Amino acid sequence: MSNTLERTLGVRDLTLLVVGNVIGSGIFLVPAAVLAQSGESVPVAISVWLVGGLLSLLGALSYAELGGMDPGAGGLYAYIRDAFGPFPAFLYGWTLFFVIGSGTIATLCVAAGDYFTQFTPLSPMAKRIFALSLIVLMAVINVRGTRESAAVQNVATGFKVLAILSMSAIMFALGHGSTLPPVSHVAQPLTASGVGLSIISVLWAYEGWQYVTFVAGEAKDPQRSIPRAIVWGTVALILIYVIANFGYLAALGVSRMAASDRVAGEAIAQVMGSAAGYLVAAAIIVSMYSAAHSAVITVPRVYFAMAKDGVFFPQMTRIHPTFGTPAFAIITSCAWAAILALSGTFEQLLTYVVFIGWIFYGLGAAAVIALRIKRPDAVRPFRVPGYPITPVVFILAAAVIVLNTVISRPGQAVIGIGAVLLGAPAYVLWRRRAHR
Repeated sequence: MSNTLERTLGVRDLTLLVVGNVIGSGIFLVPAAVLAQSGESVPVAISVWLVGGLLSLLGALSYAELGGMDPGAGGLYAYIRDAFGPFPAFLYGWTLFFVIGSGTIATLCVAAGDYFTQFTPLSPMAKRIFALSLIVLMAVINVRGTRESAAVQNVATGFKVLAILSMSAIMFALGHGSTLPPVSHVAQPLTASGVGLSIISVLWAYEGWQYVTFVAGEAKDPQRSIPRAIVWGTVALILIYVIANFGYLAALGVSRMAASDRVAGEAIAQVMGSAAGYLVAAAIIVSMYSAAHSAVITVPRVYFAMAKDGVFFPQMTRIHPTFGTPAFAIITSCAWAAILALSGTFEQLLTYVVFIGWIFYGLGAAAVIALRIKRPDAVRPFRVPGYPITPVVFILAAAVIVLNTVISRPGQAVIGIGAVLLGAPAYVLWRRRAHR
């Protein structure tokens, strides 16, 4: 039985993975907070979305060089391992498995159940069963084939992008937000701290494009396809997000948009009536499913790479003899996500740990610099433009997000860092076993 993954994913599949993984529920909710934090200044708010997209693009360009240089499975895990050693790479994989990756899948599926109540009432247990059903469905699809799973992902991502652009077009055509009377609320003044908070919110909305690097081992012509997918996908996200913001503004006007708790639903209801809320709910459910599905495609490949390095459960290296997928890694990842979803503990776990991801994202960009020094003669089909400024700026953006959490929520930061470091004893045990 071969333990090599088949290369079946083309540029289109990879680009849609980037878009599909990033667009969850953020664009349906975050724009109102960004506008409010920007002092209800439309130029400032749009600039924030552009700056956030540009910073993400700088990271994408940095990872594009790494993806072209190291086209194996594992992506960011492998970049950190090669640049800074196996221990920090293991901590990333450990955190991804137990909290960030599985917790994200659980969060999206449970939230999809919450939005499904727009169509029919669901008890708390029924919501969890709904979430569990989605996780089982994704596990089955992904085990049965990477190519088949990518086809489902392409359709789901295409649907949600079309839904966002169609809703934006409708809001442009029918919206009269500039003529609506402003709502009564306390407007936030434009301050540097408010703009800083809005940029952080936008960077969270863009987060997730790096997951496509995990499946480099299954990409066709990865030296070319991975860089193209990361860059094209990130540029597409910037355009989609800016268009959606202008659509909300056309429908609601500035003050109503800034005061909204659910900007997408209110904007569509304003131009099409309250019954149109079903359209928004359907779009959000598909959007969340697409984001969760892309996580199920990508993150098990990190566990596969870790197991091949001898620092994770050895069964994770098993490839299904018929379907050619890392079936055990997929099933185990989804099983843990299902446990988190059923237990209801995932939200607290993610709250404590998800900011830690940005430490590793910054390390990924730093790996560009480290590997230029360690491996100056390595083949690099794509070289990040503006080196070393490009990766350095992204590293600084990641540092700001982490430091903001540490300063604003020190208790959460300590617990989160402590949870990550719990992986240290496990790393020692696996290393000892690997060297027996």
